Amino acid sequence: MKASHLTSPPPGNERTLLVGLEMPDDDKWDHAESLQELGELVKSAGGEVVETAIQRRPSPTAAYYIGPGKASELATLCQKENIGTVIFNDELSPAQGRNLEKVFERKILDRTQLILDIFAQRAKSKDGKLQIELAQLQYLLPRLTGMWTHLSRQSGGIGTRGPGETQLEVDRRRVQEKIARLSRELDEVRQQRSTQRAGRLRQHWPIASFVGYTNAGKSTLFNRLTQSQVVAADMLFATLDPTMRLLKLPHGGAAILSDTVGFISDLPTMLISAFRATLEEVLAADVILHVRDISHEDSEAQSQDVEAILGELGVAVGAERVIEVWNKLDRLDPERRSAVLGEGDAPAGQPLAVSALTGEGIDRLLESIESRLAQGRSLMDIELEGADGRGLHWLYENTEVMARRSSDDGRIQLKVRVAPEKLARVTQRFGALSQDAAAIHRRSIA
Repeated sequence: MKASHLTSPPPGNERTLLVGLEMPDDDKWDHAESLQELGELVKSAGGEVVETAIQRRPSPTAAYYIGPGKASELATLCQKENIGTVIFNDELSPAQGRNLEKVFERKILDRTQLILDIFAQRAKSKDGKLQIELAQLQYLLPRLTGMWTHLSRQSGGIGTRGPGETQLEVDRRRVQEKIARLSRELDEVRQQRSTQRAGRLRQHWPIASFVGYTNAGKSTLFNRLTQSQVVAADMLFATLDPTMRLLKLPHGGAAILSDTVGFISDLPTMLISAFRATLEEVLAADVILHVRDISHEDSEAQSQDVEAILGELGVAVGAERVIEVWNKLDRLDPERRSAVLGEGDAPAGQPLAVSALTGEGIDRLLESIESRLAQGRSLMDIELEGADGRGLHWLYENTEVMARRSSDDGRIQLKVRVAPEKLARVTQRFGALSQDAAAIHRRSIA
């Protein structure tokens, strides 16, 4: 289709038509939810949903995805309502996209293109932009042929034989070369991230990482836990570039908290592949916080989508290092809230109910993170003379002080939790400690 035949989008927000195909095996509720989510994606991209159309068919058509009659009907609707963009709630084949452009004479997008466009708008970091560009090129490569179909409409004769194929091959080669270059650059990014992770390990910083469905409130929760000001908005994919901040734990310890890109149903495969450099931060985390919007009516299905992607990354569902966090308690009615809190207050290993907006449940979440990170650490009792200020300061800097009590004779009794890598240093500085960490060591100052 010649680009000049396509109607330019009207000024302001792009007016869009959403199109879905409902087949016999589809769940009507799930289909409606998926279309509603597509509308939220359009808003995130800066568009305006004018109309939504659903066709029920046994299966997609090879030529148009929807039926040819329905395509003609919707094309007329677009002309009448001044709609410039038509978005399909599925991935279209290259042929379907070309055929639909001929019928509609409008811009045709599918769900994958829309998500890629949002990612391209939001990515700020160098590696984020590399990852998006790679995914876009991987999507574009099999669709290059359609960009040269207008040459077939030229009249025959001298000078018209073969140039389309030649140009197509040139473009394919250029795209393939760029894909190879971007892949090499992303390999370098992975290496850099690996080096950074190794540096954090050398400094013995434990890492906690957020995962969850897009718009589950991860960034708001991240800000609440770390007193940061990262962008948090009520829109899909507000966060793309990974962010790390220091997380202070209740008993003086600390960890690195990582906020990552949100997931979504039918997340394009090339995006998962391209963002592997970023998602590897999740694989390296000591604790994974799976944040769910418990107020969302489809929260369980969203959770399953997240778990499926985690499975692709090699993180087993129900792994010991995964803590499920039920967010947005503040949005629940009293009855639903009571039911959720009843489950949220369950024993260790069960979900924790919180509100990132009001701060409810945050203390319990911090304690749970600290407890999970503390697994494998030693609990010790140490007694110091009151004059040993340097020793006291050292313990606060290098261990987690769980309890402190001063006696009448000036001694300070401490209960501390020690990471395995610092156990030898504590033993060397404060003397021998028993295996059960219950002995009290008295240190005299010369």
